Amino acid sequence: MPVQYVMYKGIKFPPAYNSEHSLNFAHNEFLVRDDDIFNVTYPKSGTVWMTEILSLIRSHGHPGWSRTILNSDRVPWFSTQLGLESALSYPSPRLLTCHLPRHIFPKSFSCSRAKVIYTLRDPRDVVVSYYYFSKMCNSYEDPTSFEQFLRDFLNGELPHGSWFEHVQGWMEMKGRENFFFITYEELKQDLQGSVRRLCQFLGQDLDEDDISSVVQNASFTSMRENPMCNSILLPSDIMDQTKGQFLRKGICEDWKNHFTVAQSETFDRIYQDRMQNLNMAFPWDRR
Repeated sequence: MPVQYVMYKGIKFPPAYNSEHSLNFAHNEFLVRDDDIFNVTYPKSGTVWMTEILSLIRSHGHPGWSRTILNSDRVPWFSTQLGLESALSYPSPRLLTCHLPRHIFPKSFSCSRAKVIYTLRDPRDVVVSYYYFSKMCNSYEDPTSFEQFLRDFLNGELPHGSWFEHVQGWMEMKGRENFFFITYEELKQDLQGSVRRLCQFLGQDLDEDDISSVVQNASFTSMRENPMCNSILLPSDIMDQTKGQFLRKGICEDWKNHFTVAQSETFDRIYQDRMQNLNMAFPWDRR
């Protein structure tokens, strides 16, 4: 059966989680607090990973919270129906997460001191991960083919909209003291250094043992074994893990195992055209 996506501001959102009301409330009525910390990503860019990292930093590396409380309860998806309810009832300081593009992020953010951590990833790896995720998650159309899925991605027709517009919108905040951006690739290359930088941004004073514990418990292996973040507790009518693993590979450059030469050339051409005005170099631009 075709999925009836929720439409908001011309963007498709998966129906099991979102409603027009929850998205509208998040955009127009959600009251951002000065000590809120937002984990923002385009889908399949390291959202769950950053949720674990932030949870572990909050608990000074002690894994008890991360191993006993579901990640969506620790860091609510405030623009979804269930997550909004949690977020509104949470005491400060809140950790919150979303895939919202900048132009439909809560309006009250602009007059707050709240912080945003924005994680982005090589878009070619995003496409591959998103393709497999869409096959498992019943709130997404089952892709007819990778070729078609890639075409929809490049045209900005997938749920959560255009990757290019998402990145460009958020990177307009680059240089502001309450905005921190990092790439999936940097996290993979130097997780310890990345955690230190995050602690500094968040004003969290962790010693080296605490940081080492964050790194250890936020490793791909630890997360894959943790039912609080590997989605294994979700019912199969929401996430059918007989079709694959939610935490699938956790690697960089898996796109090379999926793209044809022609697809790679098409992608590069469109990427260069869409990103030329950003005047930024990302780790994948050098590969």
